[in-house]
Amino acid sequence: MARKVFYSFDYDHDSWRASMVRNIGVVAGNQAAIDNSWESVLKTKDSAIRRWINEQLNGRSCTVVLIGAQTANSKWVHYEIEQSLAKGKGLLGIRIHRLLDQNQQESTPGPNPFEGLSMPDGRPAMDTIHTYDPPGETSKEVYAHISENIESWIETAVAQR
Repeated sequence: MARKVFYSFDYDHDSWRASMVRNIGVVAGNQAAIDNSWESVLKTKDSAIRRWINEQLNGRSCTVVLIGAQTANSKWVHYEIEQSLAKGKGLLGIRIHRLLDQNQQESTPGPNPFEGLSMPDGRPAMDTIHTYDPPGETSKEVYAHISENIESWIETAVAQR
């Protein structure tokens, strides 16, 4: 049975790439319609955004952080990571900068958003949360590697929580 996961990503820069990963179909994640509700929720107050994120995390066993060039700078990605840690969700990162965007462009690798964070027991998050950098010469090869492995990566993250 597929795990229900929450995908965390920098909406402004990586929504196209994130959509590619979310549509792989081997896991039960956020539906495409959530993109539209995220656009609406962004126009509200921070308290409403936090409430929306918390509602989306309910019933999810794992948070998959899709890491692009600017992900580590997103205040909402940080909030989603913090809430996932506090709620005991499995957590992992996947670098997506080598997937092509809507303009057929790759991006650059960004900093790891788990750097400097701590697990609830005080251990450095980077010691526990695995970040995957899929190999491949082309975007298609990177996508194929993610598709072939995301289910096992999620299971590993859930087991380590």
